[in-house]
This record gives sequence, structure tokens and C-alpha cells, in this order.
Amino acid sequence: MQKAADRLPPLDLLLTFEAAARQLSFTRAGTERFITQSAVSRQVRALEQDLGVELFVRQHRALALTPAGEKLLLSCQSALAQLRHTVVALRAPSVREVLALSTTPSFAALWLIPRLRAFTQDHPGIDVRLDASYELRSLRAEGLDLAVRYQRADSREGVRLFDETMLPVCAPAVLRAPNPPLAAPADLAAHTLLQLQTMPGGGVPLEWMSWLQANELADLQPRSVLTFSSYNEVIAAALAGQGVALGRRPLIDALLRQRRLVAPFGEGWQTAKAYFVITDAAARSRPAVQAFERWLHAEAARMGQGTSGGRSASPSRTRGRKR
Repeated sequence: MQKAADRLPPLDLLLTFEAAARQLSFTRAGTERFITQSAVSRQVRALEQDLGVELFVRQHRALALTPAGEKLLLSCQSALAQLRHTVVALRAPSVREVLALSTTPSFAALWLIPRLRAFTQDHPGIDVRLDASYELRSLRAEGLDLAVRYQRADSREGVRLFDETMLPVCAPAVLRAPNPPLAAPADLAAHTLLQLQTMPGGGVPLEWMSWLQANELADLQPRSVLTFSSYNEVIAAALAGQGVALGRRPLIDALLRQRRLVAPFGEGWQTAKAYFVITDAAARSRPAVQAFERWLHAEAARMGQGTSGGRSASPSRTRGRKR
């Protein structure tokens, strides 16, 4: 007969605890589990009563794990990961294989999604589940196989896919318009700058500062600044002719080739950031994951975007060209 001390708590309570402990939020755990925040709180309290220990330190508008909570979280994540991969291994070969990928919304929209058709056509039977978010996902805990992450170029995590280069870009109509002109970097004073994040208190956007300083225009004040919450919106505004954006290559390379965006001042500068492919260790042996890794690197190489292996360069001065 099973002893009372050996009895496991209900699985639903453990799943709810794992979600709340991983995110340190009852609200986000409720969203993930499709239950209310109060239901999460009740289930966590029931689990604590069942175990006879406190799992969370409930602070003002914040949660923290107790030592017992940290220990239980590690066990839950390990057990769930093992269960997921056992289920994958046991599924019948005729069942379609799902590959789960996490990346940023901008990489997904501008680089990955336009190319995904080529992968699905060459790999029938592999379904891609894309999670596009700026949140740093835990691959093992959230059932993800791999991620393409935007991080420092000197990172030792993952395999570098390609580096990043920045340069001012705009719609062709903005460049062709004689008034105001856009023939040299100093002409930006008469234009609207498009930006993802501005300096505290307004003024010249943070991302633009390095480029302007490299072009000896640190004191330049643009006509106006439009600020957006995502890089996709920045590029959408540039395509609509609303101003000049700092384009991130290779994300915008297709738009440059199609002449939907143009670069008024020539070449850009390599930043200290790059894109890396990070694969969960347990998923690395799956043929579908290996196929997707090979495809990603092949696409980067095909477009001439393979890693350079060198250090990120400092912004180099660019010169405006008459057009």
C-alpha cells in the first residue's frame, strides 16, 4: 500500500505551480493555463497545504520562490521535459512532426517568414510552430526545440547565424523629393527620424546617436521623431514614406533589393549584435531539428549573410552622395 507521504499531488496543481514559478506571475500563469489569476492562487495554495511548505514569498506586486519552491520548480521542469521527449519518441512514425521555434517578432516577420515556404516545401511532414516574442523563452520548460536570438556578437551561447549592420534607409519617394533634400547626412535635420526607443526626456533617439556622432553630427536635431513599440512598425513607417529609419541588415535586405527601401548614404556599420541559433540539447538529435538548423545556415550563406568570424566594427563615417 502506498504511504501518504509518497502520494503525489494532483498533476494540475503541479502544472499550475510550474507555470507560476517559471514566470513569477499568477496572472501570466493563468493566461498560459487558461484559468483566472484567482484560480492560480487557489491551486498554488492547495499545493502548499498538501505539501505543508510555503512555495512562494508573496511580496507587494511581486513573487519570489522560497528554497522549497526553487527545489520543486527544478524537479517539475526536469520531469515535464523528460515526459515531453518520451512522448515524442513513442509517437507513431506516421504522425506529423512538429518543430517549435522561438525568435523575435522582427526576425520572424522580416527574415524568417518570407523564406519558410522553401523549408516546408522541401520537408513535407514537418510542421513549424513559431513563437515570436521579445521575452526570453526557456526552451526546455516551454517545449521549444530551438531559438534564433538577437544578442551580443561575442556571446558564447549558440551558433552565430549572421552579424548585423545598420544604415539609414527610407522610401524612394523621400530620397527623390527635392524639398527637403536628402543628399548628405546633415540633411537629416530637415527630416523625421523613425526610432524604436528614444532617449529619456525626448530628443535624438538613442540608436541614432552613435551614427550621428560617427558622422560628426552629434548636435543634429531632426525636424521630428516618430517612436514605435516594435521594429516592424519602424520599417512599416519607413515604407510609408514617413521618415528615415536605421535599417538593420540583413533583416531589410529583401526590401533593399526590391527598391522598396533605399540607403541614401551608402554602406552602414557593423554593430556589436548578432543572431544566434540556440538548440535545446535534448532536441538536437531529432532529424527535423537538424534539418531546420542546416536550412537556416544554408539560407544565411545563400544570401551572403554568413558569419564573418571577426569582431564587430565601430561605426565608420559615411559620406552622402548626390542623386
